[in-house]
Amino acid sequence: MNHSKTYSEMSLLSSFDDRFRYLKLTGQVGLDTFGFDRYMNQDFYRSTEWKHIRSYVIARDDGCDLGVPDHQINGRIFIHHINPISQEDIINGTEKLLDPENLVCISMETHNALHYGDDSILKKNKLIERTPNDMCPWKR
Repeated sequence: MNHSKTYSEMSLLSSFDDRFRYLKLTGQVGLDTFGFDRYMNQDFYRSTEWKHIRSYVIARDDGCDLGVPDHQINGRIFIHHINPISQEDIINGTEKLLDPENLVCISMETHNALHYGDDSILKKNKLIERTPNDMCPWKR
């Protein structure tokens, strides 16, 4: 049974890491989507319909990576299909292409980590635990 993932379901997860795990793809790069025939989707991504839904998704997610409020994307914002699209989706113009429930804002770094299945390339926001006088070398 193939369970389609949704933006609404993903948005119930509050942390970036949980959302990343929810969206992570487990297939081989290129085989689950367009293979290496990327030319097929270029007209679609230039369409007026795509530009409208792209603007809507950016506004909905406030330009944040995976829609997580404290993960502002600095740089180009990509719109990711939560459930990968196929050549048949493009040819048949399925609703999956423009459905906001199948779209989320994403950075290039996160996009690559999702598709390559490797979260080690993601920058981790590691908090430094502060201690008394740690900023005063002469008081250590």
